[in-house]
Amino acid sequence: MESGTNVSVSGSGSAANPYVISAAIPCTDVRACLSAGPGINLDQATGAISADLSGQAGNNVTIGPDGGLYVPTAGGAVLTGCGLVGNGTASAPVKAKTGTWPYPCSLDTFGGVVACDSNGVLRGEPRGRLSFASYFDNRDYPDVPVPAAQNTVLDNFTVNVTNPDTCRTAMVLTEREVDVYVVLPAGAAAGTGHSNDEMYYMRNSGTSTIVGTHVQTTKFLAEPALLAPGATMPVTLTATGGRGAGGAYYYGINFVLRTMIISL
Repeated sequence: MESGTNVSVSGSGSAANPYVISAAIPCTDVRACLSAGPGINLDQATGAISADLSGQAGNNVTIGPDGGLYVPTAGGAVLTGCGLVGNGTASAPVKAKTGTWPYPCSLDTFGGVVACDSNGVLRGEPRGRLSFASYFDNRDYPDVPVPAAQNTVLDNFTVNVTNPDTCRTAMVLTEREVDVYVVLPAGAAAGTGHSNDEMYYMRNSGTSTIVGTHVQTTKFLAEPALLAPGATMPVTLTATGGRGAGGAYYYGINFVLRTMIISL
């Protein structure tokens, strides 16, 4: 039996020794049938097939020491900026760069918070706020007799105070001044003050009338309740008078209210 190119035949054709046909196909004939797909390199000249590693920036795929494809954990490719440390490896994970808590109080109890806003920006707690305002009112009266009962309300001055901080509750501190103008005929007496506190008393022991006697009394107080974020509350300044005798009367009251609103 004859064989063709690159083909060989062996055996006699008997049952004990059948024909065996062998064929050898050269690599150059096979290469033309091969093509490289995504992720594969094919060198038609040599027939070498290899992985196609992208040259795009940030690609961490390499050929490992054992000849296989290898992607290192982060591979030192993680760049950190302000507030971050680590390269993303198991031994140096990326984490927040923190300082040491320098206070004797508990960090778990008194530490603040850091949150992520709607734009993905880290934000700290809101800044504390301090606001200050002054309110004044000068009122005239038609020569009203000073009451005989001590600490009788003469008039009120009310101001609506608003917490400008929409995040935190605030403490409201008020400085209050009341100035009642009194006329004391000879032998007359009168006292003035704030709320239930008579702060000034005078008796005319002379023989002529004392006109326009007054003292601008002052109190500095913390309001009893905290003011909720953005809330408004009335603050009332009360002028009182009493122990009026001998025809004593008042004709004017000056009110001064100064507020300090603190949220921390």
